[in-house]
Amino acid sequence: MWWFQQGLSFLPVALVVWSAASFVFSYITAIVLHHVDPLVPYISDTGTIPPERCLFGIMLNVSTFLGMATMYVRYKQVSALSPEKPKILRLNKLGLRLGWMSCFGLCIIANFQKCILYYIHVLGACLTFGVGSIYMLIQTILSYLMQPELHSKDIFWARLAVFLWSCSSILSMFVSSVVLYSGLYGQNLVQKLHWDPQERGYTPHMISTVSEWSLAFSFLSFFLTYIRDFQKISLQAVVSLQGQTLHESPGSFRAEEQALLIAGSI
Repeated sequence: MWWFQQGLSFLPVALVVWSAASFVFSYITAIVLHHVDPLVPYISDTGTIPPERCLFGIMLNVSTFLGMATMYVRYKQVSALSPEKPKILRLNKLGLRLGWMSCFGLCIIANFQKCILYYIHVLGACLTFGVGSIYMLIQTILSYLMQPELHSKDIFWARLAVFLWSCSSILSMFVSSVVLYSGLYGQNLVQKLHWDPQERGYTPHMISTVSEWSLAFSFLSFFLTYIRDFQKISLQAVVSLQGQTLHESPGSFRAEEQALLIAGSI
């Protein structure tokens, strides 16, 4: 059995690989068709013009569901490991809500392009990266609270390092974007897909785009830290049948009849 076949480790692996592929494939398509500059464009710019826009949207929508599934499994794992610790359980529930909000933001990014509905796209980015960073912080705190009995110190330090990486990327992107779109370097820069290195504003533009790519891959790196934890999880489904047929209502059975349980592993 390969390492990614153990337990549910395929979930974070699929999330990371699929999301990275969505960025890379849309980037390659946009470059081949000369829709953006080859040197570090915004990720959103590589999903603005058809056909890469269609590819970008479809793949990120799949990433949304993979992210929700991964976060839910993580939530159930923490709940099972710390059933009698109210502080951990409260943080765990909050983390799940924030994580799903972040996934919703990713869905907004996928379906509302920057050059068409800019403010909605920015809202999606704030939900994805802003709320997502808080989710990362909560998971890092949970890793700290669960060590050394349930978590190794290495996992905590790894998640803390990735969280600080994402925070530095957010700060760098925010400052450079404010400078770029302050009006000092022209108007309608949101619609601009091609930049000349000699243009004014090229430096803050490059800082902003590099920070965005750094931020995206810091998020993917955080989910890589789930792989080892997910290798210890198995999923089981239990089906409860309330009768021997499918065309009779449950109320038609006698009270003394017992439900038939069928358990199977997935």
